[in-house]
Amino acid sequence: MSQLELYPYLPRLSDEALKEFTDWCVLKQAAEAGFELVTDNSKLLDLEPAYYIEELVDQFIQATRNTIEGGMAALAAGKQADNHGLQGIAIVVDFISLYIKFLVPKGPKNILPVDEKLAQAEQEQFDKLCEIANKYGVNLKN
Repeated sequence: MSQLELYPYLPRLSDEALKEFTDWCVLKQAAEAGFELVTDNSKLLDLEPAYYIEELVDQFIQATRNTIEGGMAALAAGKQADNHGLQGIAIVVDFISLYIKFLVPKGPKNILPVDEKLAQAEQEQFDKLCEIANKYGVNLKN
């Protein structure tokens, strides 16, 4: 199984595009797997994109980390993201995309084998990142 790595593309995107991708990861992809987040919107209002991303990620981590699945996913995602050498908000987006990718196979709505679900989650993330990048005028497939 080949892995679709997102981290080389993240620094090419604006904070707005990264915010949109993070929203999708946290509020759509994770929810489809059964990890729904009720956000505290009062903490998200009027934040610049980078601060919005940090706050949304923090809320999601706080809501999911106290499970065995959450702890294992956080450990794996943190270790992998640290090795990617990103800076700024891109490292936060890298971490949360990995964290959610590792959570998805454990989700209560998953009926596929783990390897298949990981591959599917990777492909969904890559496709969504490309879609958002195109919306902001960046072609990631070249």
